[in-house]
Amino acid sequence: MEISLNGKVALVTGASKGIGKAIAATMAASGAKVMLVSRKLEGLQAAAAEMTGEVDVYAANAGDVEAGKAAIATTIERFGGLDILVNNAATNPYFGFTLGVDEGRFDKTFDVNLRGPLFWIQAAWEQAMKESTANGKPGVIINLASVGGLRAEFGLGVYNLTKAAVVHMTRQLAAELGPTRVVGIAPGLVQTDFAAYLVDNFGEKLAEQLPTKRLGLPQDIANLAVFLASDAASWITGETFVIDGGAGVRIGG
Repeated sequence: MEISLNGKVALVTGASKGIGKAIAATMAASGAKVMLVSRKLEGLQAAAAEMTGEVDVYAANAGDVEAGKAAIATTIERFGGLDILVNNAATNPYFGFTLGVDEGRFDKTFDVNLRGPLFWIQAAWEQAMKESTANGKPGVIINLASVGGLRAEFGLGVYNLTKAAVVHMTRQLAAELGPTRVVGIAPGLVQTDFAAYLVDNFGEKLAEQLPTKRLGLPQDIANLAVFLASDAASWITGETFVIDGGAGVRIGG
């Protein structure tokens, strides 16, 4: 089975590093034209310079609705359409007892992790995917959730609230937007700058407990994202796929 994204146009948020960068690079290497989006232009340009295939960059905050509209419009103008939207960007400014969060950090977490993805999807649907779906060319929306959205854990309660909402948003929009497909990915602990605190403090112990005996790498998530975006996954929608190295099945877990 060949996994190809030839002829597809993708936009990936949070694409300057970590999981987003790996997804963008792998989609480009698989034949897609890819717009990389993140807040800082310099980081985007550095990431794009490392990639093969046809890519471009657009600096925008994933929590900014108007910026989302502009990023999607620019992608359509640059590449002639939009077939795949990957909502990867996220933030986690608060760690601690859930009821200890202040309004500012609560609002920021929800703005970037939930409000942003919803309205970027709205923009993608209105500007491109609604028409292409009606013409028999449904799009694909991939939302990055987290295993934390499926369970309770100390310190990450507010972040996990947003990711639980992303899981349900994925299911809800799959029902509303079909045959455009909406799917989710819920990674476990992956070695990225975003997860550096958890990796540095708990990573070695967790890796020893996993059936796979290692933490995740951004490429692990990218491989799944490319499959879900491809025609090989054309009968998959509404589900969020856990990819955690077996954390959910380990004895005592």
